[in-house]
Amino acid sequence: MERHAKNKTLTPEEAFAKALREIRTERGFSQENLGFESGYHRTYMSMLERGKVNPSLRTILSLAAVLDIPAVEIVRRVEAHLGRRWKREPAKTVSRRRRGPNSSPNHGES
Repeated sequence: MERHAKNKTLTPEEAFAKALREIRTERGFSQENLGFESGYHRTYMSMLERGKVNPSLRTILSLAAVLDIPAVEIVRRVEAHLGRRWKREPAKTVSRRRRGPNSSPNHGES
């Protein structure tokens, strides 16, 4: 059952979650079996499929091997769910008061 989030932009973790669930069910694996075969706990698999954790490259490669697909296929589906190539948003800068070369971090206290 999908929620009313048709216009919501997915995060990369959420897109990975959708891609993993699709591939896992297409291949006939339960979360528990996929986790066992790939060396991960079922609860970790659940967190991956809910977009709660960010998978490492090692995790993606392990899952792809068990699912018998190239890892690039997982990434292709992630990009398809994102609807675009993902680009990290620029970090917001925090302006700080500049101190002179002789000022201490304790604001002149000794």
